Amino acid sequence: MDIASEAPASFRSSAHRPSSASLLKDAFREVIGRQRLIRYLISADIRRRGSDTILGNVWWVLDPLLQMGVYLILLSVILQRSTPDFALFLFSAILPWKWFASSITDAVSSVVRQERLIKQVQFPKIVLPVSAIASELINLSFGAAIVLVMMVLFFPAHATVNVAWLPVIALVQFMFTLGLALIVAAVNVFYRDVGILSGHLIRLWFFLSPSLWAFDSAAGRFGAIEDALGEVGVSLLRLNPFAILLTAYRDVIYGRVNAAGDGFTPGQPPDLVALGALGFFSLGLVVIGAIIFKRVEPAFAKVL
Repeated sequence: MDIASEAPASFRSSAHRPSSASLLKDAFREVIGRQRLIRYLISADIRRRGSDTILGNVWWVLDPLLQMGVYLILLSVILQRSTPDFALFLFSAILPWKWFASSITDAVSSVVRQERLIKQVQFPKIVLPVSAIASELINLSFGAAIVLVMMVLFFPAHATVNVAWLPVIALVQFMFTLGLALIVAAVNVFYRDVGILSGHLIRLWFFLSPSLWAFDSAAGRFGAIEDALGEVGVSLLRLNPFAILLTAYRDVIYGRVNAAGDGFTPGQPPDLVALGALGFFSLGLVVIGAIIFKRVEPAFAKVL
């Protein structure tokens, strides 16, 4: 297919190259105007993932639970971690990380996976990464229910009204993930290396984030990281978006571990200054991601 037939009229002449504001407006209008298509893609994606397994989409919740079990055995039994209620400590970070990792993994291939459809049907391609992120959001809701049940039944000492902050934290994470997803989905069409590297980078990102450790616990955990990286390295770690997000999740679900690592203060409100700053950054990332996606979208059919 010739790129001229795929691109909007405004793309066909360099003299009428659309502005960033125009691209952003188009992206917003297409997402809002194609909600039926997005709902269809979400339902199809959910059915696709559960079609080849006995438990279906239940694995979305079982996977982080099993991952929590592995780290629980490794850190509390083998490495003798003494953090109280360590299972909740781990799960409060592993679950949102699972949401992010699954969303980015699906978004990276969301466009190239629909190669045949893109070549045959004219439709706004931006709905593909958006629907991939939205379907993972639905799965997260089941995981959040598991967290609440765990808190009530097994860890009542951690349950506080601060869990009401969860939707706010999730909204910030959704914006950050969506902005990043739009960028990687577009770039992966032209450079498939992105899809190969993303898994390794996400794995590294997990260990650089406070998932198995916390900034507020020094004994044998963050203290060792602080000694290895120094003050500058720790400052860089704190700038990691998931240092802010995972700390916020853990604050409202688990609370904060004391300095000795053998006690905790139950559910705390998140750091609203850091969360707000990340929220504005994430909103800007969505804008940048939408502009980049719309800028290169006309070439998708030709490249694929």
